[in-house]
Amino acid sequence: MTERTVSDLVVQRLLAWGTDRVFGYSGDGIDGVMGALRRSGKPAFVQARHEEAAAFMAVGHAKYTGGPGVCLSTQGPGAVHLLNGLYDAKLDSQPVVAIVGQQMSTVLGSAYQQEIDLVRLFADVCAEFVQVAHTAEQVPMLLDRAFRTALTTRGPTCVILPHDVQSAPAPDPEAHEHGVMVTSPGLRPARIVPRPEDLREAAEVLASGQRVAIMVGQGAYGARPEILELAERLGAGITASLLGKPVLDETLPRHTGVMGHLGTTASEELMRDCDTLLLVGTNDPWTEFYPKPGQARAVQIDIDGRRLGVRYPIEVPLLGDAAETLRELLELIPARPRGAWAGQIEEAVRRWHRIAAARAAAAAEPLNPQHVVRALSGRLPADAQVAVDVGSVVYWYARHLRLPPGAPAHLSSTLASMGCGLPYGLAAKLAAPQRPVVVLTGDGAMQMTGLAELVTVAARWRDWADPRFVICVLNNRDLAEVSWEQREAEGEPRFATSQDLPDVPYARYAELLGLRGLRVDDPDQVDGAWELALGADRPTVIETVVDPAIPLLPPGRPYDQVRAMYQGLAAETGEQARRAEAHLRRERADEGFDDPR
Repeated sequence: MTERTVSDLVVQRLLAWGTDRVFGYSGDGIDGVMGALRRSGKPAFVQARHEEAAAFMAVGHAKYTGGPGVCLSTQGPGAVHLLNGLYDAKLDSQPVVAIVGQQMSTVLGSAYQQEIDLVRLFADVCAEFVQVAHTAEQVPMLLDRAFRTALTTRGPTCVILPHDVQSAPAPDPEAHEHGVMVTSPGLRPARIVPRPEDLREAAEVLASGQRVAIMVGQGAYGARPEILELAERLGAGITASLLGKPVLDETLPRHTGVMGHLGTTASEELMRDCDTLLLVGTNDPWTEFYPKPGQARAVQIDIDGRRLGVRYPIEVPLLGDAAETLRELLELIPARPRGAWAGQIEEAVRRWHRIAAARAAAAAEPLNPQHVVRALSGRLPADAQVAVDVGSVVYWYARHLRLPPGAPAHLSSTLASMGCGLPYGLAAKLAAPQRPVVVLTGDGAMQMTGLAELVTVAARWRDWADPRFVICVLNNRDLAEVSWEQREAEGEPRFATSQDLPDVPYARYAELLGLRGLRVDDPDQVDGAWELALGADRPTVIETVVDPAIPLLPPGRPYDQVRAMYQGLAAETGEQARRAEAHLRRERADEGFDDPR
C-alpha cells in the first residue's frame, strides 16, 4: 500500500465539498495532486487546452450548477494563465476555488525556475482568501476555508500547495494539540430577510408609485413567481440586466427585454419614464440608462450589502435573499387597478418587437447577424443550455434570442472577456450531458480560444448522452464591437490593421476534427442550418458569413450621442462604410429619429 499523502487528503476534501469535476492542465508543480486524482478516480479531471480556459470552465460550472467550480494548475506560467478566468468569477460573483502548485518550499526565495510570488499574484483577484500551505496539517483547514469563503462571498479563492507539502504524509485527522486546527467541510445557506420596519418603508415607496419599473439581475434567480406577482399588483414594467435575461420569460407583455447599451428601445423607455424603481439582484453598470438621479424613488434588494446604493440613489436598501424578501413585500402591497402605465409599457414592447423584426429582416452582405440569432428563437430545445461569447454577438443575443422559460444562458458579463463561450459551453455540457448546448460566438473569440477548445469537444463528445453541441460562429472578418466602439466613442474611422481578422474555415476545421461543419452564406439557408445542427448526431459548427456593417446601436440616444458614429464612418472609404451608414440611418429611423446628413 502506498502511504497516504497530503494530495490524497486534498482529493478527499474536494469530494467532501461535493466537487464533481476539476478543470485544469497538468504540470510538474501539481504532480502530487494529479497522482491522487488518478488513484481516487474521482472527482473527474477535465483537461482543457489552456489554463485560462480551465478557469473559464470552473466559472461556467458555478454559473450553470450553482455550486463552486474548481480549477487546478501548476506553478509559474500555469498559475498566471488562470487569472483571466478568476477575474471573470470575481466580477460576476461566482464561487471558484483555485488549487495551484508551487516549487518546493526549500527553494522559494532563490529565484528558482518558474518561481513566482503566487500570494502576491493572486492577492487582488482572490482578495477574500489566498493562502500557502506551509505544513501538511494546514491543508484541510485551508481547503475548508477556501470553499466556505468562495461560497459566502461569491467569489474566487486560492490555495497554494508547494510540491513537498503535496507529497508529505497525510496528517493525523484526529490530532488534538496546540497549534493544529481541525476543521470540517460543509456550508448550509441561511434565510436572510430585512427588518420589518425596512420592509414596510419599501412597501410604501413601491405602492405609492404610479409608473413602477422592476429591473432584475442574476440575483433574482429563484424569485420568478414573486417578481411576476409583484409586477402584476403594481402594473409595473420589467427589464433585465444582461445577466438577468434568463430569469423571466421575455414573451411577457410588459417585459421590455435587456436594459443598457445593448438593450431594447422598450427598456430605454421604461427607465426613462418611470417614477419608481425596484432593483432585484442586479449590479448592472450601464448607469446612463437608469432613470436620472432624483427622477425615481428607488428600492433595492441584494444579498450582498456592498452593492446596495452603488448604481443609483436608493431610498430603501434591503439586505436579503430576493425570493424571501419579495415574499415579505407581497404581504404588505395590495393589488390595484390597472393604470395607463401598464398600457404604455405594453405598447412600447410591441413597438420594440416590430423594430427588432424589421432589423433582423433587413438585407445584408451576405447575412444579417441579427437574422442568424433570431432564427434560433422558437427552435431552441426547451431543455437547452446556452453559452454566449463576448463581442457583437452579445447584442444580437440580448435583443433577438427568446429563451425557453427556465433555459440557462451565461456569458462573461462584467469582465466581458472574449474567449469564454466554448469553455462555458463545455462546463454546461459536462454538468448535464443529457441536455443540448448552443454556443454563440464571434470569429474573434473563436480564434482566441474557441478553435483550441473545439479540440476538447472532439475528444469528449462520444461520452455524452446527448451529442448535440452546436457552435454558431458569426464570421465577419472584423472585431466588430471594437470597430463600432471606435466610431461611437472617439469618432474614429475603423482601423483596418487592428480590426481585420483572418478568414478561417471554421466549418472545415470542425470536419477535420470529426465533427459536423455547415457553412452558411445565404439567408435562405439559415433556418435549415439550425434544424440540421439541432438534430445532428454529433457536435456541429455553423459558420455564418455575416455583414460587419450592421451597427451596434444603443437604444433611444439623441443625435448628439451618435454623431460620432457618423463622423467615424464619414472618414472611412469603401463600400462597406457607405453600407454601414445606410444601416445606421435606417435603424435610427426605426426609432423615430431623423438624423441630419
